[in-house]
Order: sequence, then C-alpha cells, then structure tokens
Amino acid sequence: MIGSQEFLRLAGDPLRWRLLTELARSDRHVQELTGLLGRPQNLVSYHLGKLRSAGLVSARRSSADARGTYYTVDLGRFGELLAQTGRTVHPGLRLAPAAPLVPAASAQRTAARLLFLCTGNSARSQIAEALAVARSGGRVEAHSAGSCPKPLHPNAVRVMRERGIEVGPRQPKHLSIFAADQFDCVITLCDKVREVCPEFPGHPGCIHWSIPDPAASGGNDDATLPAFRDTAAEVERRMTYLLAGLAGLPGQDPS
Repeated sequence: MIGSQEFLRLAGDPLRWRLLTELARSDRHVQELTGLLGRPQNLVSYHLGKLRSAGLVSARRSSADARGTYYTVDLGRFGELLAQTGRTVHPGLRLAPAAPLVPAASAQRTAARLLFLCTGNSARSQIAEALAVARSGGRVEAHSAGSCPKPLHPNAVRVMRERGIEVGPRQPKHLSIFAADQFDCVITLCDKVREVCPEFPGHPGCIHWSIPDPAASGGNDDATLPAFRDTAAEVERRMTYLLAGLAGLPGQDPS
C-alpha cells in the first residue's frame, strides 16, 4: 500500500493526473486515452502501469474485443488516499463526502434524465435504472434499454430485492425506442453495446462502465447469483459518484 508522499508523487505527474481525471469520467481503452492526451501509446501504457501498481487503476478485458482492455479508476481508493494525505499534513484536514441528491422540492426543479444501456436489458441496465431512482430519492428520471433485449433475469430481481428495491415485473426495451429522446447522460454498461450505441439528440454526455454480464458467468441461477451480487455492488459504487456529480449538469439545481 502506497503512502501519502508516494501518492502525491504518483498523482502529481501531469500526464498521470490527466489519465486519472479522464478515467474518473468514464472507462476507456488505451487508444482513446492516447487520442485524448495526444501522447504515444507506449508512454500512456507506461503511466497506466504505474497507476495500476499503486491500486488506483484497474484493467478489464473488453467483452466486445478480447484484444482490447478497458481501464477504470478506483475512486474509493483515490478518496482514501486524499483523506490520508490531508490527515498526514494536519489532523484537522478532512474530506467531506459529496451531498447526496434529494427529492425535488418543487415542480420547477428539473430531474436529470439518464439512460442506461446494455445488450439484453435483462440485468445490468435494469439494476442501474432501479438504483438511480432509489438512491436519488426520485430526483433522477432513469430509463434503460438494450441492443438485443431479452427477459428480465430473475437474479436481477433477487439482488435488487436484497437491497430493498423492487424491479419486477419490467419489460425489456430496445434502445431504438429512445432514439428521439433527449437525455442529460447516456451510460453504457456493456462493451458490446458501446460499439453500437447511436447518437442521441442534444449530444448528451456519454459514460462507459465496463461491467461483465453476470449471466455469462455460467451455470444455473443459483450458480450465477454471486456474480449478480458483485454486479449490483459495482453498479451501486459507481452510482454513488454519478449521482454526486449530477449537480454539475446543465439545468440542475446543486442545492
């Protein structure tokens, strides 16, 4: 585990800082990062390796192309190191968590509109839609769809019920039904659907979460249940940061 001084040296490098900020917004592969940073791939890969060794960044093989790898930043770990660094300088320096979204107080306050996409709209995107509504206290208007819809997986219903959230019965939807709709943000949770995601009106912000299909972990429903629980936990972790950052969207009231 790295200490405060090593964290400052690591994150303080300008290129690594840019990598961290880009990955904090969305999972990305190396080719995207080289384009965004305007630096050669070998240099970007070198710095990604440094960040991975420190536990700040993780990598996952793309389910759309096994030759590719998606990188993501561990925002929880990043926050822990920032807090630790502050306490090292002075015990009174502490990070305050972002204020969660609360239900709209009046009709004049416009809810953020989010669209979650995966291939089947049977698990990941349904879990994300349900968590967005529940964890925002209804402050968010969330929808989900898929490129090849199939019935809602019973384990998606089960893991959400374990969190006190009911998602069934819901009908899967094809992403084309939202083709004319405007959203503040479109979040893809599947590498495959990211490859076919269309342009939506108004050029909404696009975020990618590279999350494996829990149903593809093999076996019957009982055998895949742990994978569904892991997926729900990962989506909820990411949702915490997404909802905390929604106040920065156009038209949103930060109060």
